[in-house]
Amino acid sequence: MLGRSDKPFSVLVTGGAGYIGSHAVLALLDAGWKVVVLDNLATGFRWAVPETVEFVLGDVADMEMVQATIAKHNIGAILHFAGSLLVGESVGNPLKYYRNNTAASRTLIEAAIGAGVHHFVFSSTAATYGMPEVVPVAEDAPKAPINPYGLSKLMTEQILADVAAAHPLNYAALRYFNVAGADPQGRSGQSVAGATHLIHIACEAATGKRGHVGIYGDDYPTPDGTGVRDYIHVSDLADAHVAALEWLIANPSESLTANVGYGRGYSVLEVLDVVDHVTNMAIERRQEPRRAGDPPTLVADNRRILETLSWRPRHGDLASIVASALAWERTLQERGLSS
Repeated sequence: MLGRSDKPFSVLVTGGAGYIGSHAVLALLDAGWKVVVLDNLATGFRWAVPETVEFVLGDVADMEMVQATIAKHNIGAILHFAGSLLVGESVGNPLKYYRNNTAASRTLIEAAIGAGVHHFVFSSTAATYGMPEVVPVAEDAPKAPINPYGLSKLMTEQILADVAAAHPLNYAALRYFNVAGADPQGRSGQSVAGATHLIHIACEAATGKRGHVGIYGDDYPTPDGTGVRDYIHVSDLADAHVAALEWLIANPSESLTANVGYGRGYSVLEVLDVVDHVTNMAIERRQEPRRAGDPPTLVADNRRILETLSWRPRHGDLASIVASALAWERTLQERGLSS
């Protein structure tokens, strides 16, 4: 890891006022990096950006503004989180996703090339795999997205690969699995209204924001019939971005595509049992029909990231993930903040 006095440039974090982006900002600061956040606050929150961090209100698709920001702040790398991320919404409004996730990313990458940025870390997704036939799923598995969200991310991965072959840019595309939890120090967490992640929904139910938790399907070919997912703590995910950035700097002629997960799956019922245990209450569960496009099991083969980066998970215990998410939900209520 680079020492604090060895940081050669500042890092631009797009979407740094959002859930994952704000945690990446904290991880970068903790590692000694100087950070600039670019966010249009469509889904992010200004209060989620530390006061010590330079904040730019704007859109990643504004090339002139992006290049001016890069020049003004000596930006040498971009961590790109800005975009849209609701799978169901992407099906109903695909043009929004191809604009926000693909077209805007293309413009941002062009701005980066034009301004001399050499390193790019991209927020991708396990949705690029669609319905994998082999689980745990490895990076070389077939990519067959079943919704515009997954395809919009895969298209951006391809843009990055093509650009890196033609220009002095290397990149890391990190494919997330199910992100959950909140900063253990209580500095940030998931705050966007309408989030669809199971642990977040369960914590909302535990704090009275919801009356129940829906279980979508109980007849999957899994041990208890409910879907199995690989849940990763958001702070571990943020640390993976810092590790990827420093690997790119150390290996300027190489790029990386890697899953970010723990390689261990939990079913919906197992997660809810843990939530009940952590909260010491029984949250109401309601059986609902399957949702179209939900794979029975989605678990990461994480050998590549473990073998390539210095990253090692520090918050992988499911009860700890739930406890941090619950603590943040209570913090939101105490502060009267949005969720």
